[in-house]
Amino acid sequence: MADPRHLFDLTGRVACVTGASSGLGRRAAITLAAAGAEVIGVARRPDALQSLKDEIRSSAAVVVADVADRGAVPALCAAICAPFGDPDIIVHAAGVNTREAADDVTPDGWDATLALNLSAPFFISQALVPAMRKKGWGRIVNFASLQTTRAFPGGIAYGATKAGVGQLTRAMAEAWSRDGITANAIGPGFFPTELTQAVFDNPERSARNAAQTCVHRNGRMEDIDGPLLFLCSQASGYVTGQILMVDGGFTAK
Repeated sequence: MADPRHLFDLTGRVACVTGASSGLGRRAAITLAAAGAEVIGVARRPDALQSLKDEIRSSAAVVVADVADRGAVPALCAAICAPFGDPDIIVHAAGVNTREAADDVTPDGWDATLALNLSAPFFISQALVPAMRKKGWGRIVNFASLQTTRAFPGGIAYGATKAGVGQLTRAMAEAWSRDGITANAIGPGFFPTELTQAVFDNPERSARNAAQTCVHRNGRMEDIDGPLLFLCSQASGYVTGQILMVDGGFTAK
């Protein structure tokens, strides 16, 4: 039997990560670079992106952009492809959660949440898929959520988009996997990121969330590394249209 470790080797692959300036997006970029990929990080904050590039060094490039700007997708994708060529891997980690109660949701807040969490992953993928199709190999990894299947207080806009990400992932798989392009999603539990800062700033709430998991703790950043690398590598070649919950068993209870 050949050494199975080569299944997770991303040497020679090009990976694009949106939302790479912080949180799980930043962690994804660092993990993929450590596995051998050349990584393009995309986000709106230049200083945070520069910090990421400095950490990854020669195998990284960054693009400052608002991925929710649909009219700018062609220019964005051209910028993504410029440093290392067409991406083999796309990780859609950019996201927003306005945490508005149903009675307080505004049209602007709803539209902004939809544009970033749901529309951007589709239209960016749509633009980059043709090059993957020519290679006969590609990996798309979306970010789902506990709210893909659960309703949380103050999460109606966010939850609706994340439920949409679940179906988007399945539909991407149906459309593109025959061309060698897999589409899957990671559903993180509670991890210490900017989006969940309010949760972790409240010790009682954080402990309550941990108690609802099977492992009785919240996520650590390193918990995302293995699942992400699996879905971005040759190891997951026969896995597509799936949502891999990385939540300590929160949704199992």
